[in-house]
Amino acid sequence: MMRTTGRPKNDARPRRAWRTALLASFVCGLAARIFAGEAPPVPDATPASHQKGSAPARGAGQATGGIIGKVVLSPRLTSRQVRFHLYPDAVAADTRHKPPAPPNELRNVVVYVEYAPSATATTAANVSPAATPVPAIRQEDLTFVPHVLAVTKGTEVEFPNTDPVFHNVFSLSRAESFDLGRYPKGASKRVRFDSSGVVKVFCHIHSDMSAIVVVLDNPFFVSPDVDGSYVIDGLPPGDYKVTGWHERAHPVTLRVHVDAGKRSPADFNIPLTDENGG
Repeated sequence: MMRTTGRPKNDARPRRAWRTALLASFVCGLAARIFAGEAPPVPDATPASHQKGSAPARGAGQATGGIIGKVVLSPRLTSRQVRFHLYPDAVAADTRHKPPAPPNELRNVVVYVEYAPSATATTAANVSPAATPVPAIRQEDLTFVPHVLAVTKGTEVEFPNTDPVFHNVFSLSRAESFDLGRYPKGASKRVRFDSSGVVKVFCHIHSDMSAIVVVLDNPFFVSPDVDGSYVIDGLPPGDYKVTGWHERAHPVTLRVHVDAGKRSPADFNIPLTDENGG
């Protein structure tokens, strides 16, 4: 009878030893990474919307950028015939005494971003609604102050009367129609603006009083400083339309690309019409 030598045909001991050695090698490598201060490798779970060339996804902690620029108000160019004068010095002497445009007219400009993501806009404001003061248009010296007020949709605006006479604030605008009735000095009434658009405000008692409430869909807007400069921050990276608005001009719109951590330039030249419509 022949005796057999060696391992049985189906002996699994070599496979078990190979697996044990492989597991030990992986554990040793992982321990070496941890002690060296390296994070263990993780699979790339970045969604497609975060990758280069795609629109950014909205969310907390996202890096943002901004827009910076300057606004210049200029006379509107017309197609009137050019006139020549025999004595130009006399013409210059006659025109140099004309009063300049009011220096605060830039405060009646609103620069705003169209179609900004509202969820990110709320986060970018970083201010709770309870802590935000109620915006107001005062009735002061038979004038609405300020003349132009920009707010986000859903905002309440205060209309306090500081004059020693009655006022009656009202609007017939499509975006918001209201009539607050007559009320005396020291009284104040509020209006909530729930629809975006331009709301023209008047006084029933004093026909020369007027103001404008510009109701916008997001908080990415600003009025320029007295030198025309402005900054809008907190925008997610992407492509935007930015509009410069004034009541006596057609809106001027620019296309701006915003990168994270940077401010993109956008300068406006807004040609104004004459106050009498010329």
